Amino acid sequence: MTRTALVVGAGIGGLSAALALRRAGWMVRIFEQAASPRELGFGLGLAPNAMAALRELGVADVVRARAYEPRSGELRRMDGTVLIRAELPPGALGGPMLLALRPALHGALLDAVGMDALTPESQATGFTVAGDRVTLHLADGRSAEGHLLVGADGLGSVIRRQLHPTEPPPRRCGIVAVRGAVHGALNHLGGLSAVFYLGPGVESMLVRASDTGIYWYLSLNDALVPAGTRDPAAILALMSPRFDATFRAVTSATDDLRCDDLVDRDAVRFWSRNNVTLLGDAAHPVLPHTGQGAAAAITDAMALAKALDADTNVERALRAYEAERLSKTAALLGQGRRTARIMRTMNPVACYLREAVLRVIPVKTFAKFYVRINRRAGTDRT
Repeated sequence: MTRTALVVGAGIGGLSAALALRRAGWMVRIFEQAASPRELGFGLGLAPNAMAALRELGVADVVRARAYEPRSGELRRMDGTVLIRAELPPGALGGPMLLALRPALHGALLDAVGMDALTPESQATGFTVAGDRVTLHLADGRSAEGHLLVGADGLGSVIRRQLHPTEPPPRRCGIVAVRGAVHGALNHLGGLSAVFYLGPGVESMLVRASDTGIYWYLSLNDALVPAGTRDPAAILALMSPRFDATFRAVTSATDDLRCDDLVDRDAVRFWSRNNVTLLGDAAHPVLPHTGQGAAAAITDAMALAKALDADTNVERALRAYEAERLSKTAALLGQGRRTARIMRTMNPVACYLREAVLRVIPVKTFAKFYVRINRRAGTDRT
């Protein structure tokens, strides 16, 4: 008998889960609340761990062709003073470290899954479990029945809310982030792959993410942002004069902007109940300072499929999936919070020490630190 998995959410985690479960012999149906599944054109890092998982899913070559492997970069003060110019040695991370725009990864996964597996305009409202079956309920009155329900519906997960009805809202970390992507502005990088800026309460990066595209972000201690201001253009207009010509040229050429308060959630004791589970940001939303959000979601998908392939008892398999992933993603959550605290500091002494440390530590040491984060988070797939 072919078992059916219902996946809520057609983001990177949901599509990865669909591919992995299909490879394990499941029939998969994906329910997406949007009329057309899409990812905003902002960037993500794909370390060797993520690429290894994507190879298992059969999409690594497509993604690599659409991404970019950075080699050189500079650390600057906001005024353009260069603190470090560094080259990333080949193999320092155990394989290629790629930067990509989100549509490149999302599009490759969506093409591999196929639109026939997707049901758009399907807003989940909850679920009920009866025996070995689970029913997903939708806002328009429709429902779907399967043997497994995977909540991959992101930070505001409806599935997580039913599993944890008393959980508090997402936790703000005190950082406001403006993000953007632009094509046709590579000349402003002057041959560099990336430029990273630090200042009191300020962190920013411009990084090449495709043959033609640049992804950039500007993260600010929320004390630097006027109360109630979340218009990305207004925040850029406020901060750009403090930056050098490179930053101003790239950001002023950008029309595709977004502004968010960065948030995460405390780790929960469980992700699964009966034949229902969570994955990706629905299970463990982390701050972008980890650089592992996409990799963690993809790794969740592989671990879930492996557990279900090894045990036909769904409830027992989900406990094994949790045992493999829950504590590791909790470690990733903590790492993100610690890094965010360092980066948002406005204390003059702390800023001086941060800059001094970054100036003297070799790039190979940073690479080893990144690899260690992967291991702790369980995303160091090879």
